[in-house]
Amino acid sequence: MEFYEVISKRRSIRAYKKDPVEDSKLSRILNAARLAPTAANRQPYSLIVVKDEETKLKLKDAYSQEWFFTAPVIVCACALPDDAWKRNDGKGYVDVDVAIAMDHLILAASAEGLGTCWIAAFKPEVVREVLNIPDNMEPLVLTPLGYPETIPEPTFRKPLEEMVREIT
Repeated sequence: MEFYEVISKRRSIRAYKKDPVEDSKLSRILNAARLAPTAANRQPYSLIVVKDEETKLKLKDAYSQEWFFTAPVIVCACALPDDAWKRNDGKGYVDVDVAIAMDHLILAASAEGLGTCWIAAFKPEVVREVLNIPDNMEPLVLTPLGYPETIPEPTFRKPLEEMVREIT
């Protein structure tokens, strides 16, 4: 798919086929996240790929939506706050860096014909325990990853004029 087509066709998928994700596709998708820009090139994140059914079921205590567990893969993006660049005023950019990496991952998945859904409304302490995440890492985003069972219609987006202010 052409880049702008990928962006326009990407949807939050909430129904997945049981078909496994090919290793070659998963590798390209993860590599897209790895190539994402980060502040001062610090790359302060780690990705955990979960395929094990038992582990996915344990994550139900963190996020209980049934459709989440129908995907063959779940990816957890973890922030490494101590490794992140900080601006002069102390503002850290780890959340931004993780978001850019996840955006690359999500768009790459869409280009590969796969679906994702950005999940932030989970219990991080449960994810930390289930995935054995060390204290220096913060579980920040989850996404299921798999072939869409259904593809929803586009959702409302504000007009460009409402979101852009041009100074000439």
